[in-house]
Amino acid sequence: MSKKNNKISDQLVQKAPTSIPALFLPTKILQNSLFANHTHTHTHTQMASLIETYACAPSTERGRGILISGDPKTNSILYCNARSVFIRYLDRPLHVAVYGDHSYPVTVARYSPNGEWIASADVSGIIRIWGTHNDFVLKNEFKVLSGRIDDLQWSPDGLRIVACGDGKGKSFVRAFMWDSGSTVGDFDGHSKRVLSCHFKPTRPFRIASCGEDFLVNFYEGPPFKFKLSHREHANFVNCIRFSPDGSKLISVSSDKKGIIYDAKTGETMGQLSSEDGHTGSIYAVSWSGDGKHVLTVSADKTAKIWEIFEDGTGKVSKTLECSGSGGVEDMLVGCLWQNDHLITVSLSGTINLYSARDPDKQPLCLSGHMKNVNTLTLIESNEKIILSSSFDGSILRWTPGTGHSGKLQRKDSSQIKCLVATKEEIMTSGYDNKVWRISLDQDKAGDAEHIDVGSQPKDLSQAINSPDLAFVSLDSGVVLLKDMQILSNINLGFSVTASVIAPDGSEAIVGGHDGKLHIYSVSGDSLTEEATLEKHRGPISVIRYSPDFSMFASADLNREAVVWDRTSKEVKLNNMLFHTARINCLAWSPNSTMVATGSLDTCVIIYEVGKPASSRITVKNAHPGGVYGLVFIDDCNVASSGEDACIRVWKIVQQ
Repeated sequence: MSKKNNKISDQLVQKAPTSIPALFLPTKILQNSLFANHTHTHTHTQMASLIETYACAPSTERGRGILISGDPKTNSILYCNARSVFIRYLDRPLHVAVYGDHSYPVTVARYSPNGEWIASADVSGIIRIWGTHNDFVLKNEFKVLSGRIDDLQWSPDGLRIVACGDGKGKSFVRAFMWDSGSTVGDFDGHSKRVLSCHFKPTRPFRIASCGEDFLVNFYEGPPFKFKLSHREHANFVNCIRFSPDGSKLISVSSDKKGIIYDAKTGETMGQLSSEDGHTGSIYAVSWSGDGKHVLTVSADKTAKIWEIFEDGTGKVSKTLECSGSGGVEDMLVGCLWQNDHLITVSLSGTINLYSARDPDKQPLCLSGHMKNVNTLTLIESNEKIILSSSFDGSILRWTPGTGHSGKLQRKDSSQIKCLVATKEEIMTSGYDNKVWRISLDQDKAGDAEHIDVGSQPKDLSQAINSPDLAFVSLDSGVVLLKDMQILSNINLGFSVTASVIAPDGSEAIVGGHDGKLHIYSVSGDSLTEEATLEKHRGPISVIRYSPDFSMFASADLNREAVVWDRTSKEVKLNNMLFHTARINCLAWSPNSTMVATGSLDTCVIIYEVGKPASSRITVKNAHPGGVYGLVFIDDCNVASSGEDACIRVWKIVQQ
């Protein structure tokens, strides 16, 4: 694949002129749009542009802190999820930039002091240095450690970088020149994984490091060499930070203590007071811009603002309580004090933005998925709401135009494979034998009931006009549910892969592993086969009726989609063969004139039913790793979700 850097630029995605496999095209990913290299001049009248991105949450790990960073000038923050680095602009939450060129999961990323470059590190010990402009152009790539990198920092002059982590028997800390990669110093003194490091922001330069050997080490230089070591902590030392004026240094640990040192000499000055202190491991610490306060976060689910005195002691001036459900997922694992923002990150990946001037004010919560978003559905009540779910069991609500509007708190947080929704309720099925029905009360999940259907559901659909009727497909048959009671469990005698029930419950279509579509009339608790349609050359992956009930569309694992006339059973639109891998999802526009398909090949393709398939709109690289969810918000906007745990909204515009 082309080594061009991934950047989602604010370009428009035009109609594809040919069926060049998307996987072999140069890709670009940044800002708020997805991209394509245009080597053609077509005069088509429509294209799709990216208008909103609902970003994923930062990757977190139980029992470990995460180190987020930012750029005060642009008021943006950096965090990592899987193999991508995300740039979030705090005053524009829907404006998201994504860098996805690492080959391994990314652990930490930091802006250079001038804000022009970003250094990002991954679990393989590689650091990539890339520009914040010009398509994230790559400046350098260095193999720095032999194992995972946990933290990295730029020197104040932007010429050196120090990184630390798991050396796998070799060096745990290394400093190098940012342009040549040549080592500047020798970092002895640690015997286990080093979790955090920092450059003193003023001359004379110092580097401090801390880690799983309970040590805090000082190095002076350049070239850097070991100066002294402290062992005041009784557990892992998770984070270490110099104050902005270079006078003090603070370390925080899983022993619930914070210790302050003289930044120049390295001698211990004092501690954070145990009065009103943290009752759990402290995972991260961040200084205020004036160096008079620090923000800490802990496994005790609180964040605390401390006043730091000249003598190196500190006392709590404010405790920020977490507003979650009180479960493990509310443990706080990361923090950042940037401009007027106090930023905390919980184990569930929720980012809370407090105001430093008014910390009592309710924080703004930015949440997102951490894993592949495999279903999208739309609820139309007073306003349009997008519901998204990922297999880890989280269901999030999004309001087009504003973004995240809450997490659906379910009493049962089982994994989710299929999700369908109406105004009053949602139905889900997962990887066990159960189908759940959960009532919706505003943005809260109400009573939940479930039924065991005997084996793992493959597909789930509701009759929209009579939602008490549901249709579940299993490995070798289907189950009809009415009011969460089994009406009938029918063995169809073939391997079932997808199914759908008509809006009025009078008809059902079942797709098989053999690529055939079986159409049944539904009467009471019985199915009568009316027709079998053969055109697909692979197992059926998805079937959907058009909103006006005059057509249906089907797609298969052999990358083909077909639109059928429901009455005559004739093919209405064929040659929909422009994906290069299996089709995972399919959606109709509300006016039944357009069909969108999403595929493992990372693309979304939008077809107009009245036009030949060759006049399609293609969004290349919509979701690195594959597209798994699609839903039309209205006739002009379609939302997609995928392996990258993000949701993107595309506007179909006339050109």
